[in-house]
Amino acid sequence: VSYHEIFRDMGARLVGAQPGEVVMMNSLTVNLHLMMVSFYRPEGGRTKILIEDDAFPSDSYAVASQLRLHGLDPAEHLIRLEPRAGERTLHTEDVCAAIADQRDQLALVLLPGVNYLTGQVFDIQRITAAARDAGVTIGWDLAHAAGNIPMRLHDWGADFACWCSYKYLNAGPGAVAGCFVPA
Repeated sequence: VSYHEIFRDMGARLVGAQPGEVVMMNSLTVNLHLMMVSFYRPEGGRTKILIEDDAFPSDSYAVASQLRLHGLDPAEHLIRLEPRAGERTLHTEDVCAAIADQRDQLALVLLPGVNYLTGQVFDIQRITAAARDAGVTIGWDLAHAAGNIPMRLHDWGADFACWCSYKYLNAGPGAVAGCFVPA
């Protein structure tokens, strides 16, 4: 019953957060929906969500459902970043440039800390800074990053992040997931 309190400090250390910025609850996709309901605020011309083209399938579905929840067509309001021709990974400068170029249309950027297909580690600090500079909300799916790479979410200024514990944290199927929201 009190696992959200028992795992708070451990979860915070895992992602480089303050204890009051992390809660362990639900599943990854449920938490992503909760975070997007809270942080995705389409207004005026800022309605679009930017993700990577080969985002984890459940992330793609969650983002599309959030767009539909707001009466928006994913075909028009979902921007998918693709690698350069002949390459499999995204360049950090291309991600940052896309955020800057689309700043007037973006309401949310949602990217992984580590790509599940290629193993690419995203420069969370630099991409978060680019989103913050553009005035765009940025969230991170850390399903393949939590327990896998060092992070300092509090210091880097992410707006939110979610992760599961059944992959690199070895908790097994059905294990509790985590959320980060800065204090």
